[in-house]
Parts: sequence; structure tokens; C-alpha cells
Amino acid sequence: MIYIRVFLISFLITYFIVPLNCKLSNKFGIIDYPRERSIHKVPTPKSGGLSLLVGLIISQIVLILTGLQEFNKLFIGLICGGLLIFTLGFLDDIFNLHAWQKILVEIIIVLFMTILGFKIKLITNPFGTSIDVGTLSIPLTIIWFLLIINSINLIDGLDGLATGIIAIVSLILGFASIVCSNTFVAYFAFSILGSCLAFLRYNFYPAKIFLGDAGSLYLGFNVAALSVAGNTQFKGTTAMTMLIPIIVLSLPLIDTFLAIFRRLKTPNSLFQADKNHLHHKMLELGLSYKTVVFIGYFLTFLFGIISMGFLLVDKRILFSVLVILGLMILIIFYNIIKREFFK
Repeated sequence: MIYIRVFLISFLITYFIVPLNCKLSNKFGIIDYPRERSIHKVPTPKSGGLSLLVGLIISQIVLILTGLQEFNKLFIGLICGGLLIFTLGFLDDIFNLHAWQKILVEIIIVLFMTILGFKIKLITNPFGTSIDVGTLSIPLTIIWFLLIINSINLIDGLDGLATGIIAIVSLILGFASIVCSNTFVAYFAFSILGSCLAFLRYNFYPAKIFLGDAGSLYLGFNVAALSVAGNTQFKGTTAMTMLIPIIVLSLPLIDTFLAIFRRLKTPNSLFQADKNHLHHKMLELGLSYKTVVFIGYFLTFLFGIISMGFLLVDKRILFSVLVILGLMILIIFYNIIKREFFK
């Protein structure tokens, strides 16, 4: 009942804030106008991340005031780091920052997070005890945050796709946290779930408001941070919470790696946006807008169920299943790369 209460608080706050957010976005001109690579046809507010930010922060303050959540440095890190990454995304929405500027600021924010205890210290070993990464802790943490944050940003190309995927990831993380008795991660995960589902009411096709870079960066940051917080706090399953997002986020992560390989073909285009992501390709195949989004949801949920298996059944069995899936994905990945490079 406590987790349902946490979910409802963030859901209701976000749900009633979004209409006001739309009005403010229109008033101050924070609008995404259709461009050459855009899929939407009409000008649409793009300050949706503000609704998620306010909904999540207020719900967490309520938890502290009611004595459910502890005010500690991990809590401070998630709130302050979230505000910083949101501000970066908001400035990008307004001023169109260069990619290297965003990455530089993201690295600085991640370094701030490491000071507050958000570090990768262990890597899951399915066949034995977890591996201590030692001095590689900070470099791996930086890579982890950048990868998750920007993969969510890249997949935010269809109405409701990124929001729905993060909702599913939060649901899986929330249940995994309950199994492992980590209330800190569970409270945040269910708060994110509530905010995302409320926002999805307005963000699903045809969207009345977009996440914007502020929203997508903010959601990606929270998932990355929570998984690292669990990395150091989960009882009896250290490093497991980092493995779960890797599995659940297979779709955006694969899309990110494909984008990197694709853009390496052309000099100076690594950070140049294009219209060749997986969801764009599925649309080109003739699939409807909603079908592509639901395929994204289904694949994310499927990988989420597999990731939960690491907590509930023999890890070696699940690892074998993942190896088989990984080989299948690798074959598909190879053929796509081969076609892209040698066509």
C-alpha cells in the first residue's frame, strides 16, 4: 500500500500540472516547430520535462515529511543532480547547444554525483561473486551515465516512446528493489512510474506536449542514478540493479550503438541528428505510428521480465538465455551495419 501511495501522489501531481505546463510553454514560446527530420506536423509545446520534475520532487518531499523517505546524501544527489541535468536540457531546448557542450556539462554533473556516493563499484558475475572494479570506478560511472542519459534522449523520437519505456524500466526497478528490500530505490522508481504514466496521457500519439531534451535527459539521468545507487546498496544482490537497466534498455542502447556506427561513416557527423533510428526505419517499413511505439513497449517489457529472472531463478540459466538473445541481436546488428557501410 505504501508503494501504491507513492505512485498515486506523483501520478496526480503530474497529471494536474501538465495542462498548466502546456499553457506556460505556449506563453513563453517553448515550442517545437516541425522541421525536416520532424515527424509531427503541428507546433507542439516541448517543456514536458518540467511536469515530471515538479511531480517527482513534490512526491519525494511528501515522503520525507511523512517519515517514509530518509533525507540523506543519496536523496540530495538525485534531487540536485536532477535539477542540474534538467537545466542543461532546458537550455538546450531554448538555445540548441552544441553536443560537445552538453557532454562536457554532463560529465561535470556525473563527477558531482560520484562525490555523493553514486559510483559503480561492482559488476555482476553470473557465475560467482561480483567483480570489484577498483580504480576504474569513476571512468565506468561516467560512461554509464552518459550512455543511459543519451540513449533515452536519442530514442525520444516518437510520441510517448521514451516516456513509456522509462515507465516500464521504473516498474521493473521498483519491483526489483522491493525484492531486495531497498526502499530508497523503490520509492523513487514508483514515483517516476507515476509521473511517466500521468504524462503519457498527454504525450501519447498525437502528443499535446513533448518531453523536450530537458525531460528525456532528466528521465535518463534518474534511471542511471538509481541503478548505481542500487549498485552500492542492494542487500545480497550487489551490482544487480545495474544489470537490470542494461537488459531492460536493450532497445535504446542498441539504437544508440547503431547511431554511433552509422554516423562514423561520415566525418564530423558523430553528433549530427538524423532520421535513421530504429523507430524511423520501422515507420519506413509501413508500420503505423502506434504500432511502432507498442513494439518498443513490448520489447522493453520482454527484456524487463528476463532481467527480473536474475533475482528469482538460477542466474546461469538466465545468462544462457541472454547469450542466445545476444547472439541473435549481434547477427541482426552485423547485417544492419554491413548494409549501412557497404550499400
